Amino acid sequence: MTDLTLQVNGQPQAVAVDNRTLLVELLRGDLGLTGTHVGCDTSQCGACTVLLDGQAVKSCSVLAVQAAGRSVTTIEGLARDGQLHPVQDAFIACHGLQCGFCTPGMIMASVCLLQQQPAPSAEQIAQALEGNLCRCTGYVNIVESVQLAARNMAEAKA
Repeated sequence: MTDLTLQVNGQPQAVAVDNRTLLVELLRGDLGLTGTHVGCDTSQCGACTVLLDGQAVKSCSVLAVQAAGRSVTTIEGLARDGQLHPVQDAFIACHGLQCGFCTPGMIMASVCLLQQQPAPSAEQIAQALEGNLCRCTGYVNIVESVQLAARNMAEAKA
């Protein structure tokens, strides 16, 4: 067992974990943050995507001990003061989800993209989301969601 301290959704966390514990297991199990989904256990689907120090990572391929001293943001950590993040709002407005299983990972990858590229093209969005699989939507509404979020975030800054 390893004593681990990290920030999760802006809150300090101190837990003891087995060195083989995956970050997704820590988040869903010990911390009860079940918005991060486990889809494939092979890092192929992206449902478990979270932000680790602001970068999108598949939490099923990261050991919890690798997050020691770092900042993790999950889907639960995006809303502020009862207000959804603009990407979350846009996914609702554009129907960028159907069953919702892939949605947390899609949103987290989109947030990362928009932090790096505030006005991405459709091609850049597709490239940024290529590691996230959706079996319901066909991606058109997902791309539209990210484009709307980008426009709304730009307007909010202006």
